Amino acid sequence: MGERKKSRGLVGWFIVLIVLAVVGFAIWLSLRKKSNHSDSVPSVPDSPGAINPKYSDALKVALQFFDVQKSGKLVDNQIKWRGDSGLTDGKEAGVDLSKGMYDAGDHMKFGFPMAYTATVLSWSILEYGDQMKFVDMLESAKDSLKWITDYLRNAHASDDVLYVQVGDPDADHKCWDRPEDMTEKRPVAQVNSSAPGSDVAAETAAALASASLVFRSSDSAYSSSLLKHAQQLFNFADKNRGSYSMSIPQVQTYYNSTGYGDELLWAAGWLYHATGDKSYVEYVTGQNGESFARWGNPTWFSWDDKLPGVHVLLSRVNFFPLKGTPDSANLHNYRKTAKAIMCNILPKSPSVTSSKTDSGLLWISEWNALQHPVASAFLALVFSDYMLSSRTPKISCDGRSFSPLDLRKFAMSQADYVLGDNPLKMSYLVGYGDKFPQYVHHRGASIPADESPSCSEGWKWLNSTEPNPNVAVGALVGGPFRNETFVDSRNNTMQVEPSTYNSAVMVALLSGLVATSSVVKSFT
Repeated sequence: MGERKKSRGLVGWFIVLIVLAVVGFAIWLSLRKKSNHSDSVPSVPDSPGAINPKYSDALKVALQFFDVQKSGKLVDNQIKWRGDSGLTDGKEAGVDLSKGMYDAGDHMKFGFPMAYTATVLSWSILEYGDQMKFVDMLESAKDSLKWITDYLRNAHASDDVLYVQVGDPDADHKCWDRPEDMTEKRPVAQVNSSAPGSDVAAETAAALASASLVFRSSDSAYSSSLLKHAQQLFNFADKNRGSYSMSIPQVQTYYNSTGYGDELLWAAGWLYHATGDKSYVEYVTGQNGESFARWGNPTWFSWDDKLPGVHVLLSRVNFFPLKGTPDSANLHNYRKTAKAIMCNILPKSPSVTSSKTDSGLLWISEWNALQHPVASAFLALVFSDYMLSSRTPKISCDGRSFSPLDLRKFAMSQADYVLGDNPLKMSYLVGYGDKFPQYVHHRGASIPADESPSCSEGWKWLNSTEPNPNVAVGALVGGPFRNETFVDSRNNTMQVEPSTYNSAVMVALLSGLVATSSVVKSFT
């Protein structure tokens, strides 16, 4: 009897040891897999992988808003309710400012946000043009970009003169009419050596420098012309420092600039990529970087604040240094700050911002709420691809590691929210999906194409309870409130007015999501 008890006891302990061994092996295997996951980077294809139909379809929609916003003599017009407009813009000053794009739902041409639109559109083409081409959208994007850069090049009338506005915003906002029917005066405003505008001049330099890279292989003469204007504008902006908001007080109500240091760094960064001239790297890493870069302090990418874009763009120089690129601690500081920006937006980061909705949308501003999350998602996608191509397996946020895939998932989450994965199950990209805003604050979309109301006669369509007769396809509206409510009313400018620069960051984000990431290539 005692021997049987002893035998059963030995068998029991043997079973326990086997179980512990199995559990231990499972834990070891799990940790090994986790370690391998965090310390290795997935292979990156040389060309785009499988197309994601959702993002491809959304990109095709988003690009159309640039056609909706075009001014001038339209060529191969794809928007049936639009026609020629603004044909005499700039005539009084002896310059042709007929092209370009209307800013939002009105008929103003504001040079500051328009130039930002061009820079972001250029950046998206340079990073993801192969993916745009894969879904037959590259030429459309380049056409829209050139429509703006033609205007910006003409607006730079001489070395130290840049026209930065067409239309009187106070008078313009007293009208509700179609752009084709405008009769109100269209005055122009300029910055010059006596009335400086370093912010708008430098942003325009960034737009033309980045676009020169886009057109370098297809139209070398045009590319060279853009680059020449970019260099002149940068010198003008740097030599005559001052804010355009001080020179043109009227813009403070509409597009007030909070500083010009970020635009100077932004322009220098793009000029370095366009020229390879190391003096531009010395510019951003020397005293100007010390004064303006705000290293270690993440902010939000927008038409006014270019610093997040600067940090990510210059981290490219650190990830993939060109031959002869001067190395410095401050160049590393741009990459470190870009990493801090990523840590500020990654959902599970210890330092993630609390400024977001319950459903995970970054929410920074009541006005035009979608600009910041979409722009941040684009930066996350670009930085993710820099990590992949440089074989950088992870970044550390206060001791917690994140992979390139984590950044891509965040970018997808913001895009998906915009496209309908939100509490209202509504797409904020007009024309995409089954449910999207019907009362977009947009004059041309709200007035039937066969009507030609005067400035004052059109107000009945603003106040109409009927949905817009024309779809402002591709418009990215302002977006939801912090509590994720949205009032689809034409008079609700805060939430339902679209903007061209919103569309630029949306196109940029979708272009990077169309297919699995491809190897980062030199801009040149």
